Amino acid sequence: MEKKKKLIRVTTVSQSLALLLSGQLNYLNQYFDVVGVTSEDGYIQTVRDREGIRVEEIHIAREISLWSDLKSLWKLYRFFHKEKPEIVHANTPKGSLLAMVAAKVARVPHRIYLVTGLRYQGAEGKFRTLLKTMEKITCWAANKVIPEGQGVKKALLEDHITKKPLQVIHNGNINGKDVTYYSVEATEKKYGKRDDFRTSLGFSSDDFIFVFVGRIVSDKGMDELALATQSLIKTYPQIKILLVGPFEPELDPLSPETEDFFKNSPSVVLVGEQMDVRPYLMVADALVFPSYREGFPNVVLEAGSLGLPAIVTDINGCNEIIIEGENGIIIPPKNAERLTEAMSFFLSHPENVKQMAEKSRPMIVSRYKQEDVWAALLEMYREEIGETQVTA
Repeated sequence: MEKKKKLIRVTTVSQSLALLLSGQLNYLNQYFDVVGVTSEDGYIQTVRDREGIRVEEIHIAREISLWSDLKSLWKLYRFFHKEKPEIVHANTPKGSLLAMVAAKVARVPHRIYLVTGLRYQGAEGKFRTLLKTMEKITCWAANKVIPEGQGVKKALLEDHITKKPLQVIHNGNINGKDVTYYSVEATEKKYGKRDDFRTSLGFSSDDFIFVFVGRIVSDKGMDELALATQSLIKTYPQIKILLVGPFEPELDPLSPETEDFFKNSPSVVLVGEQMDVRPYLMVADALVFPSYREGFPNVVLEAGSLGLPAIVTDINGCNEIIIEGENGIIIPPKNAERLTEAMSFFLSHPENVKQMAEKSRPMIVSRYKQEDVWAALLEMYREEIGETQVTA
């Protein structure tokens, strides 16, 4: 039996391997000798046990730290030189930069950079220039650049980050969605009936629940969400906001007024960060996701898979998953007035919301089913290494 070629997947922290690539590494391990490389943040053993692969710990700082980054670069180079993989495939910004440069120096033949988001889009001034330069270096060191979606591809081209051919895999997204797991049936089987879980959170049958899942920070559009909600409460007393995620005041603080509203308004329910967001999506009537920038947001896929229509901003990923008027509404980012109008439409047009909800899950299943994404990724690897069949 022919020995399997080695594929090394690199992320900055192990949580990314565990959550972003769930199931994918186990699937690919049938065809390649898959090795994960990442920093330990509590998930390495989970990846080893669930995916059945070897995982090596090499510390990679998330933020820019010259001395730490140089040490990480050296360790990555030594590891690649020793392991001699056929492919190094990296995603997440810092891990990708160091991995692509180290792999190039180590003469790894196939260096793949999956661009899941562009951090410079949310930065300004010299810091933005620095982040763009880092992206350019990463793309230069890679010999294949994969944008996670058409929006990321467009930005890479318009911002002159790379001149390399850009290929979006399947319909975009890093891992697709397990649409059996992300379903009302599977969620109710674990957590009980939707109405009962809804009641346990303090909601009534008359409430219209907008759910947000993510970091509760300024660049997720939280200030606009607070303003929109406050302006709608008097007209629509049934409006409720369910916030699932952590506050991060040290990284991207909210305005004091927004934070006070979210923490003290009876129209807002905070449940904090949750390992399993399905029951919170299940109890909601719609997703509201007014983020300023994304790569290809998983929560919009997950909400759609559970049958939720969505209000999203016209940014990368969101404007690919949501089709205006079909499974949601698209609004400009940083626009509280348009967000208010969209939320008001959802509250005042129940039949339209019902029709969008009915289309939401089929649209996700047809375009982002996990097995289809994995198969397309495997085919990309095959083409990259010049094989028509990879030995299992």
